[in-house]
Amino acid sequence: MTGANSLQRLDWRNLNTLWGSVLAETLSRLGCRVAVVCPGSRSAPLTYALAQHPEIEAIPAVDERSAAFFALGLAQQLRQPIPLVCTSGSAGAHFFPALIEAAESGWPLLVLTADRPLELRHCRAGQTIDQVKLYGHYPNWQAELALPSADLEALAYLRQMIIHAWERALYPFPGPVHLNVPLRDPLAPVADGSTAPLVHLQEDPEFEKTFFRGVISPSGLVTPAGGSAFASTASFWREWCGCERGVILAGPAQPADPQRYAEAVARLALALGWPVLAEGLSPLRNYASLNPYLITTYDFLLQGEQPPLWPEQVIQLGSLPTSKALRQTLAQARPRTWLLDPRAQNADPLHNPTTHLPFVVEEVAAGIPAGKAKATAFLQTWLRAEAKARAELDRLLADLPEWFEGKLAWWLAHHLPPETPLFIANSTPVRDVEWFWPPNDRRIRPYFNRGTNGIDGILSTAFGVAYRHRPTVLLTGDLAFLHDCGGLRLAQCLQGSLTILLINNQGGGIFELLPIAEAGPPFEPYFATPQAVDFALLCQAHGIPQQRIETWEELAQALDPLPAQGVRVLEILTDRRADARRRQEWFRRWSELPSTP
Repeated sequence: MTGANSLQRLDWRNLNTLWGSVLAETLSRLGCRVAVVCPGSRSAPLTYALAQHPEIEAIPAVDERSAAFFALGLAQQLRQPIPLVCTSGSAGAHFFPALIEAAESGWPLLVLTADRPLELRHCRAGQTIDQVKLYGHYPNWQAELALPSADLEALAYLRQMIIHAWERALYPFPGPVHLNVPLRDPLAPVADGSTAPLVHLQEDPEFEKTFFRGVISPSGLVTPAGGSAFASTASFWREWCGCERGVILAGPAQPADPQRYAEAVARLALALGWPVLAEGLSPLRNYASLNPYLITTYDFLLQGEQPPLWPEQVIQLGSLPTSKALRQTLAQARPRTWLLDPRAQNADPLHNPTTHLPFVVEEVAAGIPAGKAKATAFLQTWLRAEAKARAELDRLLADLPEWFEGKLAWWLAHHLPPETPLFIANSTPVRDVEWFWPPNDRRIRPYFNRGTNGIDGILSTAFGVAYRHRPTVLLTGDLAFLHDCGGLRLAQCLQGSLTILLINNQGGGIFELLPIAEAGPPFEPYFATPQAVDFALLCQAHGIPQQRIETWEELAQALDPLPAQGVRVLEILTDRRADARRRQEWFRRWSELPSTP
């Protein structure tokens, strides 16, 4: 970079290099330290500026779809907007699946799509599509930037647009932002005299200092502000205290401070005397000793008609747990429901009588008196049922010598190193975690993509979670792995450790649990979609070590300790039909039990 000022962060060689360097420096001062860039000519000024910035790590990724999910994983880990850059044309369309997931699950992305100028659109100029509002209503905010121009007002405009984009990716609630960035030639960093009208700024040693003085890094994802003493005087608190048949539903959650979250839920549960039905993707099961009212076997307990366990009131924390049995129970019981979620979204697909309270549980817990309510008969019924079911489930799983996908989820909770980041793939793995993950105090950090619940981008997202993080584990099925196998190329740039536990059951095991499995011959090719991929050869092609694990003892040795660097695949062969029969048999056993006393 050239220039007379001391910082030398701005590149004055042409309008595009200046535009790109103002963008990069603004992002840096906002707190950006990592960006994901996809190769392309039209985006060269953006890529060059980010790659050259001394405080931003620009990570190259060839496949835009994989790159976007990688950025999503980084956003989950770092909890700040991740710039994501691509060239013009269809490249930006490949970002769409990850952008939808970011919107639905509330993670900040800053998508920068380079584009041709207006005079080269709608005239078959090549590698050009209509990129304005490309992502529909999904972004928190979207805009097209002006073309670079040689005046101070334009530079100030760009700086403020980047600041606003960063803020809109975070507030009032995190999500994606899209900026379409039109650029004329030259796209390479060559001097062409186009910045000559700004030579007086280039020669001013104080310009950068004064120009960027208002760019201040905000905090990351923050808890929305709210009073700390409002809850005990609020009408909803009085209603809760007057109810002896209430439950707290803790759905999937990735709070910034899992222990604080778990402590807040425990404080609320103790004050009300209500059981807490905690999804396996909630941190609560991994801080079990904090909450004596924790219920983890609700899916089994609610398999049959169980009116003694039906609540009259429900406090729902965020999205509902995955459990179908729980949802069917709530649909039958129609309890008065209180949805605690700061986002202004309808999060009750059951359409029960629901009141939305725009708070987080930490706020509510801070505003209630400390103490422990008297244990009601309803609470005691739940706790007795949980103790009995938990003991039986643990016994069944402990006694199984052979591979069973459900036992793998249970086993990991006992054997993963404390505080391990664990990314859990959609489809069967998330359900096995909900059904079988036991209460523990290992403080394992679950990560997941449950905004749209699809299997796309699982591998790439896990790479993002693992990047410069603690040694990370991915639990995934074979089809989810294959669906995103292009993400294996990210192993070349990974700084960190990712262990992939690959459950190979030669197809889509989740469909074995659905009524469609009884549909006859079309089931196998169209739903189970069997595959016969040699994963050892696939991994070898990407230079990734692969190991077939044969026993539980061998798995324990492979996971203790986790490697500090690199990628590896541990493949476990299972029988999807036998595992489906075992799950169905266990569910049937619980459904045939008499009502819980």
